[in-house]
Amino acid sequence: MSGNGSNQARVLRLDEKDNVLVALADLHKGEIVGYLGNDYSLLSDVPSKHKFLTQDVNAGGEIIMYGVLVGHAVLNLRRGDLLSTRNIRHAAASFHETETVRPPWTPPDVSKWADEAFLGYHRDDGQVGSRNYWLVLPLVFCENRNLAVLKQAFEEELGFAAPQIYRRQVAELARLYREGKSDELKKFAFGETQRASASPRVFQNVDGIKFLLHQAGCGCTHEDARNLCGLLAGYIHHPNVAGVTVLSLGCQHAQVPMLLEEIKCRDSNFKKTILIYEQQKSPSEAAMLSKAIRETFLGMVEADKITRQPAPLSKLTLGLQCGGSDGFSGLSANPAIGYVSDIVAALGGIGILSEFPELCGVEQQLIDRCVRKEVADRFARLMKDYAARAKAVGAGFEMNPSPGNIRDGLLTDAMKSAGAAKKGGTSPVTAAVDYPEYCTEPGLNLQCTPGSDVESVSAQVGAGANVILFTTGLGTPTGNPIAPVLKISTNSSLAQRMPDIIDIDAGGIISGVINIEDMGETILERVIQVASGEARTKAEMLSQDDFIPWKRGVSL
Repeated sequence: MSGNGSNQARVLRLDEKDNVLVALADLHKGEIVGYLGNDYSLLSDVPSKHKFLTQDVNAGGEIIMYGVLVGHAVLNLRRGDLLSTRNIRHAAASFHETETVRPPWTPPDVSKWADEAFLGYHRDDGQVGSRNYWLVLPLVFCENRNLAVLKQAFEEELGFAAPQIYRRQVAELARLYREGKSDELKKFAFGETQRASASPRVFQNVDGIKFLLHQAGCGCTHEDARNLCGLLAGYIHHPNVAGVTVLSLGCQHAQVPMLLEEIKCRDSNFKKTILIYEQQKSPSEAAMLSKAIRETFLGMVEADKITRQPAPLSKLTLGLQCGGSDGFSGLSANPAIGYVSDIVAALGGIGILSEFPELCGVEQQLIDRCVRKEVADRFARLMKDYAARAKAVGAGFEMNPSPGNIRDGLLTDAMKSAGAAKKGGTSPVTAAVDYPEYCTEPGLNLQCTPGSDVESVSAQVGAGANVILFTTGLGTPTGNPIAPVLKISTNSSLAQRMPDIIDIDAGGIISGVINIEDMGETILERVIQVASGEARTKAEMLSQDDFIPWKRGVSL
């Protein structure tokens, strides 16, 4: 970060074309802020993470940040004015396909990482998993109750259940109530020393048995049924999965043959064990579940025979995700994981950049990075189709920023998008894939998903991500059933306030104690530890197994 005198760590310009400065600390009305030889008199308080103008802008004039258009002025604005939702509105530059030759990319020096390896689970199809799970999933929400029965039985008896901390707390409260100890009941506090420990694990090489409860599979369009089967097929094909148990009712839209077709699309030589049970063809629910339990257990016995073996970093597929973003996201954590993505791309691995509503306004930059015209054309078409679908239901990308985003400085979707795109680093774009396709092309892949955290992470894992890098400025407790999710905070105050969900603090970039490249290498070192099973993420320790399929159509 560059600056001038005492204000060096207080403001920042992100691109020489910008007409705004970002406050790195709380600034006050009447204060004179110096930056790169210019002085700016603030016309109002400027909270940390927010922006003020470096020049007068007339109503309708452009607001430029990260070197791109992020908004239009609603009023005549003056140099030193605080930007807010009252005086600017969303605006984004148009984009077009390009015939120009992509400039050569200079990758980061990866000599340090060339011979580095992680310990993973090698699958017959050549993929390498960071975890070894047995998966249980329903083809339709009607089977969720049966899934819950299996979940309780397997997790508790095989030692995979999380310690029943809150159950113990309720039991203690009930005991005090039965004993008539009303005063103790009102003052009761459940201490850390009362935490229960987990049961011993039966299988040492199986990381768990995971259950994908969802509310889809019927009452939907054919497209949504096909997309659900495609997403579930991606999880079944995923390298973190050793085998799968599927529960089907029988009459739903998402049919078993449809699921099997989608699996074949991802792996024509599919060899994993897949156990399928259809309730409407079973003599009874109890008979179906009893058979499923026995055969699933036997499948897990086989999965336990697989052990971790060294694998090159080219076998990493990183999901690049943000949620609960703030005004520092595009300055610290996002570019840091973008640097990680560049290293992995240079080594032959895959990075997945999703959340298409949060790429609004930077489409042209990404198009210009595409390695082939067909990749650029497909990305542009997917963006336009998504925008048209949103407009058809009376919405639009401009509605993407949440109240929390806005409070912490992300005022327009284009402003949010410009920072979100930093997660993709600088490497060439090698593929553009629609939901719920699987990513196979080494390099940076653009994947069409919503900006919604859980739907997007669910899609990235369904596309093959074996580790998720998730940046957050406000604090988002999101995880995934089968892929570890590493949470990186954009600011140190969040890491200190919510240490139970944050794995890595990237706030040192804002305070100037570490640069983006060194932070990126720190993150990659943790990725290797997590992928090798040497460390678990906070989301895993909290059993944050979030899974939501993206419903693109209407209910029928």
